[in-house]
Amino acid sequence: MAATETAAAPRPAFKPVTLTDAAAARIRELIARADRPIVGLRIGIKTKGCSGMSYDIDYAEEKGKFDELVEDKGVTVLIEPKAQMYIFGTEIDWVEDKLQSGFVFRNPNEKGRCGCGESFHV
Repeated sequence: MAATETAAAPRPAFKPVTLTDAAAARIRELIARADRPIVGLRIGIKTKGCSGMSYDIDYAEEKGKFDELVEDKGVTVLIEPKAQMYIFGTEIDWVEDKLQSGFVFRNPNEKGRCGCGESFHV
């Protein structure tokens, strides 16, 4: 490098999805209570609902060949290949209130949701 050149600062790594503290804590709880060894949670998309697609979460016993690996706040999330283009940029939260509890996906790619909130479209 020439004396007048400076090294560019490394850019922070892009995370396809991010987790809130509440979501990371809930994932840690789920992993701790699992009845088999798992590496993290796998997120996918299923075709269902009146808007077309629905989020799917399951235990991951191993990383699939084309899964996108996300490590955030000390937990591992794997994104299935066919879901990747639909959920990149999503923030995952865990919300509990008097009537329900569950993961909430704040997905900037969504163009709409069905009335019940079970499905979305992009």
